Amino acid sequence: MESKKKIPVNTITRDIKNLAEPTGNIYESVVILYKRANQIALAEKKELQRKLEDFRNDRDTMEEVFENKEQIEISKYYERQPKPDLVAISEFENGELYYRNAGSEEK
Repeated sequence: MESKKKIPVNTITRDIKNLAEPTGNIYESVVILYKRANQIALAEKKELQRKLEDFRNDRDTMEEVFENKEQIEISKYYERQPKPDLVAISEFENGELYYRNAGSEEK
């Protein structure tokens, strides 16, 4: 995931009116944010699993498990990343999300 944008790592207080403004409805905005955050979380999870696949052993027993510094660093990197919901809110506020209402499609 690319986190070169300035995204806060901690939760910040936001005005609900600003979040509801693009859609006209706070509940629609929340659904959009939920779906985008879910997409981001799934992408991060797949990326992390792909990177950690190199460290996987076929025979994992308690005696064979050992600390691997590279694996720990990869895990720490993902722990420091902004949470998916904060990334989704940032994208929504900056107008970087494309969304549409499937019920109001014009033919």
